[in-house]
Amino acid sequence: MAASVATKTSWKLQEITAHSSNVSSLVLGKSSGRLLATGGEDCRVNIWSVNKPNCIISLTGHTTPVESVRINTNEELIVAGSQSGSIRVWDLEAAKILRTLMGHKANICSLDFHPFGSFVASGSLDTNVKLWDVRRKGCVFRYKGHTQAVRCLRFSPDGKWLASASDDHSVKLWDLAAGKIMFEFTGHTGPVNVVEFHPNEYLLASGSADRTVRFWDLEKFQVVSCIEEEATPVRCVLFNPDGCCLYSGYQDSLRVYGWEPERCFDVVLVTWGKVADLSICNNQLIGVSVSQSTVSSFVVDLSRVTKSGSGLHGPIKDDRPLAQPTPTGSSLRRIYDRPSTTCSKPQRVKHNSESERRSPSSEDDRDEKESKAEIQNPEDYKEIFQPKNSITRTPPRKSEPFPAPPEDGDILLCCHQSAGVFSLYLQAVKNQSQCEIVDEEAMSQIRKGHETMCVVLTSRHKNLDTVRAMWTTGDIKTSVDSAVAINDLSVIVDLLNIVNQKASLWKLDLCTIILPQIEKLLQSKYESYVQTGCTSLKLILQRFLPLITDILAAPPSVGVDITREERLHKCKLCYKQLKNISNIIKNKSGLSGRHGSAFRELHLLMAVFE
Repeated sequence: MAASVATKTSWKLQEITAHSSNVSSLVLGKSSGRLLATGGEDCRVNIWSVNKPNCIISLTGHTTPVESVRINTNEELIVAGSQSGSIRVWDLEAAKILRTLMGHKANICSLDFHPFGSFVASGSLDTNVKLWDVRRKGCVFRYKGHTQAVRCLRFSPDGKWLASASDDHSVKLWDLAAGKIMFEFTGHTGPVNVVEFHPNEYLLASGSADRTVRFWDLEKFQVVSCIEEEATPVRCVLFNPDGCCLYSGYQDSLRVYGWEPERCFDVVLVTWGKVADLSICNNQLIGVSVSQSTVSSFVVDLSRVTKSGSGLHGPIKDDRPLAQPTPTGSSLRRIYDRPSTTCSKPQRVKHNSESERRSPSSEDDRDEKESKAEIQNPEDYKEIFQPKNSITRTPPRKSEPFPAPPEDGDILLCCHQSAGVFSLYLQAVKNQSQCEIVDEEAMSQIRKGHETMCVVLTSRHKNLDTVRAMWTTGDIKTSVDSAVAINDLSVIVDLLNIVNQKASLWKLDLCTIILPQIEKLLQSKYESYVQTGCTSLKLILQRFLPLITDILAAPPSVGVDITREERLHKCKLCYKQLKNISNIIKNKSGLSGRHGSAFRELHLLMAVFE
């Protein structure tokens, strides 16, 4: 009988190893909600489809770690900024670099695409904000004013303004046509991590390390409300598409806010950790987080989230009367005017001070002379920016919601350690004809294997007692040696399931003993054995592979160093064992299902062996 599926409010969707080294940036596409871009310390930009195990495209070109990435509105272009200050723009359909933009003197901390034109804004550790014309490969304006790193940039929905958030605790609003600051919003007491424009009204939200979310009126240039939580720093914010509420991501939760007056409508517990970006699709909120080289995706069912009301779900509770709901089609503030056609280059106007605007030929920016327009004929733009061959988009623009996993109580659990024994019970039943088996016949089949199962489990329990005795009287290596000597993979699985829970137990000595057993587990016919082997191998690769490669690459020591020679011998042995396992991983990386995904992640981690 199929288990009934109960709806959950939030759940973990997937976990992938996105790069061979630490992930330094990631972002979701806002159109489909299913496209994910990651930048890594390996200098690559990898493109993924959410909840799919394989990397769609791996983009190269940067020579230093990628510290910021952004996907344009149509999900056709991607821009990435590096630690050295260079910026590269790729065409996702053609998988080629369109432009390399040089000019910043330090790390690129933030990027954003203009909503209509072919322009990119960049914020840097050098405190400057720059606006680039991607078509002409040139810097249009440079905005000066921040005194510390610029952590987030957002264009307004009408494309006329640019908001910047900085470590200097301020949010600045820039006029693109005038090329100068309109207003500086102060009030945060810590670095401002993120800013976001309301989709319709002249309203701006900012989230800070000071654990507050502030809402700013862009007509009156004043704070509308400030929400402070006894939580971790605000990592990301996102307005609901209709503008009814704001979603804010914290270390362990998603909070839903209103601002007039300030209210916390709902709190959803989500253990996503370092959540980096949010997106909405099919009435589901998708969140992505990063931990070293691992990227995880999470889903929150917005149909089960409170987006309005009295705000009884959060810590912000008071007796103030709620404002009357705004009638449909009206707004408390002015609404953005959106042009009906694609906008062209922002109009450049004269200023009282030349220092306020960007001048590519100025003496202090000689390095940007390389970023001036190279194309004289405007008709050539179509040739460069349009892909010649259309490819099938992944993910599709229209997609179904992610299904919620079944509740724990609805899953038929089975004991993985006795997978081989349970097959004794099921074999006879499987060979029966399609006619219904009555209860008495079914019980008869079960009794036939009962005695055999008891013998197997009794023997296994005895073996585990032996291993446990060695664990309590000796060190873990002695215990593992005894488990290996028993020559029963089920005992190895039981032991590894314990050791995998505490990474500090792993030592180089242990690896030399366990790796041959992992090789056997990966080739087992039992799914639980394979899964345990994959988990252990991943831990070993993350914890010891850099150490092993460094020691093997080090020059020979002078004189006699017994400890070093022993360590070198262990590293050589582990490297040889890992090399053998890498061939198995490579052959199995094409499998489908959960194990196929695990093998592909391991294959990425073991790229050094190819």
